[in-house]
Amino acid sequence: MEIIGRLTADATIATVTGNKQVVNFSIAVNDYYRPKGSTETKKLTTYISCAYWISTKVADLLKKGTLVQVDGRIGINAYSVAGEPRAKITLHVNKIKIYPVKSSPAAAPVVAGATAPADDLPF
Repeated sequence: MEIIGRLTADATIATVTGNKQVVNFSIAVNDYYRPKGSTETKKLTTYISCAYWISTKVADLLKKGTLVQVDGRIGINAYSVAGEPRAKITLHVNKIKIYPVKSSPAAAPVVAGATAPADDLPF
């Protein structure tokens, strides 16, 4: 699954069992729609929790407000709070593309994670 959104806060690094480290961050995706029979446009924001296990070096680049494109698989975490069942969807990211800020239009995006070899392109 591929998603484009803005970081809602600076990325954090957590250490889990076996001294493995994971970069955790959350992105916001905005969607706009017009309800049937209305002339007013509504805005819907979806927040997606992300986990990146490949390298912690990318955490320095993942700052609040940064526009990113992430690619990965969906995971579901089930838990309970005060006996009430809850669930959280997390995107387990295997590729991150960080888009440059508008002040430097000639800059190319930074890509972290696996990329296809140049000779494996479909065109």
